[in-house]
Amino acid sequence: MPDRRLVLLACLLVLACALFLVWGLKGRVGFILELRSIKLAALLCVGAAVGISTVVFQTVTGNRILTPAIMGFDALFLLMQTGLVFLLGGFGYLSLAGPAKFLLETVVMMAAAMALFSLLLGRGKHDMHRMILVGVIFGVFFRSLTGFLQRVIDPSEYSVVQGAMFASFGSVDPAQLFFAGAVTLAALAVLARLAGTLDVVALGRSTAIGLGLAYDRLVIALLAVTAALVSVSTALVGPITFLGLLVAALAHALMRSHRHAVLLPASAMIAATVLVAGQWLFERVLHLQSTLAVIIEFFGGTFFLFLVLKGRIR
Repeated sequence: MPDRRLVLLACLLVLACALFLVWGLKGRVGFILELRSIKLAALLCVGAAVGISTVVFQTVTGNRILTPAIMGFDALFLLMQTGLVFLLGGFGYLSLAGPAKFLLETVVMMAAAMALFSLLLGRGKHDMHRMILVGVIFGVFFRSLTGFLQRVIDPSEYSVVQGAMFASFGSVDPAQLFFAGAVTLAALAVLARLAGTLDVVALGRSTAIGLGLAYDRLVIALLAVTAALVSVSTALVGPITFLGLLVAALAHALMRSHRHAVLLPASAMIAATVLVAGQWLFERVLHLQSTLAVIIEFFGGTFFLFLVLKGRIR
């Protein structure tokens, strides 16, 4: 049954991609298809990275309400953007070379993620809770610094910062997309081979060690892969805080399975379908200028509050 659902998800994703590419196609077909193909590739890359990283992170932490974005990565990204505008000015920020800026953002977020995840080296459930607490505190700290910098920069430059506050697929640099796609594909290949091992990790530290798994070393490796996926997707288009939470919940609800060989591809396809179909609906059908991320954040935040109030944290 899960295999049939995976096939259905794949068919929905293909349909969404086809509609995104050919709906309302006229005029300079070749040029338009090229632009749409780049945007479609970015949507697929970000969707796969966000969906899979969230499932892996929830498996490692043993908590269905947590996502890497909630741990403060989006706040760090916004602090970096605001800091660059503060130091370089709006014109200097916009004139930064795309690939260099992308690599800088990716490296900084990777370093911050691994510094946070290194708290797990103390081993044990207590250290997992400490990591989560420190991540949330740093998120609040980063947002406070961002708010302070936004108040002292020139008001005319604040609009530049606003452009980075929500994920945008409007102008994706092909060079950045190539690098992000390469990292995402490499991470997916690694996680595909570890799908069965992730099933054991989900049983908990004590059980996994009892079954002969090098748990602590494996967890750090999994968190490193998660950090890479989150970093490249955020650096590519910006933060999407609650997409992973929605996607992971849908994957578990639709697949009704704890096998990661099913959950990982399902989460990737659901996230990609949501992004592609949502972007198609906004751009082609409704002709709206608002960003899709605003709607995702609204429904995702509402769903997050629902989970908290219901106490469904496992």
